[in-house]
Amino acid sequence: MEEKQHTSEVGLLFGEWLVNNGYLTHRRLCEALSDQHENGGRLGEVLLRLKMLDDDMITYALAEYLGLEYVQLDAFADIDLNVAKVIPEKIAKRFCLVALSEADDGQVVVAMADPLNIIAIDTVTLKIKCKIKVVVSSVRGIRSAIESVYHGSHVAEQRLRELVELELDTEEETSYENAALETDISTDEEAATQAPVIRFVNLLLSQAVRKKASDVHIEPQEKSLSVRMRVDGILRETVAPPHKLHSAVITRIKILSGMNIAERRLPQDGRLKIKAPGRDIDVRVSSLPTIYGEKMVMRILDKRAISHELDNLGFEAEFLSEFKRVLSQPYGIIVVTGPTGSGKTTTLYSALNYLKDESKNITTVENPVEYRLKGINQVQIKPSIGLDFASSLRTILRQDPDIIMIGEIRDKETVEIAIQASLTGHLVLSTFHTNDAAGAISRLVYMGIEPYLLVSSLNLVVAQRLVRRLCNNCKEVTMLDEQLLMQLKIDPHQAERATFYKARGCKVCDNTGYLGRLPIFELLSLDDTIREAITSGVSEIRLRAMSRESGGGSLLDSGAQRIMEGITAADEVLKATYSGVNEL
Repeated sequence: MEEKQHTSEVGLLFGEWLVNNGYLTHRRLCEALSDQHENGGRLGEVLLRLKMLDDDMITYALAEYLGLEYVQLDAFADIDLNVAKVIPEKIAKRFCLVALSEADDGQVVVAMADPLNIIAIDTVTLKIKCKIKVVVSSVRGIRSAIESVYHGSHVAEQRLRELVELELDTEEETSYENAALETDISTDEEAATQAPVIRFVNLLLSQAVRKKASDVHIEPQEKSLSVRMRVDGILRETVAPPHKLHSAVITRIKILSGMNIAERRLPQDGRLKIKAPGRDIDVRVSSLPTIYGEKMVMRILDKRAISHELDNLGFEAEFLSEFKRVLSQPYGIIVVTGPTGSGKTTTLYSALNYLKDESKNITTVENPVEYRLKGINQVQIKPSIGLDFASSLRTILRQDPDIIMIGEIRDKETVEIAIQASLTGHLVLSTFHTNDAAGAISRLVYMGIEPYLLVSSLNLVVAQRLVRRLCNNCKEVTMLDEQLLMQLKIDPHQAERATFYKARGCKVCDNTGYLGRLPIFELLSLDDTIREAITSGVSEIRLRAMSRESGGGSLLDSGAQRIMEGITAADEVLKATYSGVNEL
């Protein structure tokens, strides 16, 4: 009873301070106090519940009212993990607090959402046997920091390191050439079911998910083992087990993915599922025999890490509008082109998601099927039994389709069937491998497709690349010299009004300076002028110029726009777009 009365008194004083400092009107404070009287809770919780103030604003105001320091943990990269872990996770979650660092006077700096909670302060002080200095932060920021401190990717990496160190001992000097043929399979199968190997594989997959890695590579060398993860398109070394555990780790992954553990001389493919909070994640597994044993690559297919919403892909507004316009047409071909790993499949999946409707029959032919899409018929080709793109497409055309997605155009026969499908009233989407949009036209003509057939069926070519997104926590303002501006084709007058950034690196982004990726695009929409030019056999260079004149832009233009928006860096765009064709 006394505590409730004290809370009300503190709330009233804080509320009056909020009114006096312009955070609330007196009428809204009375509404909040009335709600507090009826439903209980601290005034800050009531204001948040009634949506009168947001979490950060309440926390900042509380810190100002109490004369305490406010820390925005969303951008706080310097949490000392050794200090933070002195407080048990259970206590941190119970009282919504996290230790940040040790101050110069020996006190431990602790961020709290409720700095008036004497019980929490006493509990932490007794637990760490040290005085604490309280700073204030939002509930959301503290919960995010708790997750990072106790369950972040660096924690998984440390656990891997500890596990590996436990298993390390002196390895015998021996020749490892043809090691895969000399290993006892029964011994490996037994080792694969032992706790250290199971824990290592589980932790490796857990770390990959937390780091948002797209692939995990396990590569045997002559006397060592390399484990690398591809994060934001770049391979990074991570903790590897000793070489002696290589066969056991590979066998464990084979068991999980339904592969033949006895077969080590031929490549194999498999698939497994791993549990993550609130979802299952598919993992596509591929093994390849090398001279030092089997190499294993696991592709992490996490739907939550990739958006399949067309509006969230990163198209410029005018490009998005044009893409949707072409998608709304009932027939024709749309091609997305770019190198492997440029996000083509994600763009097509997003387009299918946008087009998905219970009134439409949508079928895809893929190799392999990467993501399972609800409400869409997906076909996995199997060349070993004669189920290739061409034969699948012929059958699909007898299945009354409205929209067809072809995973990749690989040969003339596939293109011809796609053209036939589009001319008979179907919308066809596919991918291609060329440097830019104009290059796709030239390649199709070179494959033997008659220009008149091409212009009567092709509606749009989208070229794309992925560039790394700058970490907002540590990116630094920089200047671009005149030569670099010329390379990027940025007008000097535009440059004067823009702010440019470069990567630095911090704990938030694993010292890379980048966090996530975004696409850059080029569109070649086939209007009457472009169609006539293709039919008359204009050169690829002229076609590229015509596309840019009509507003299709170039990959370099799209990248330069992202640089001027402060989203990515100049070197990222140049690396992604550097090609002779883009400089013409």
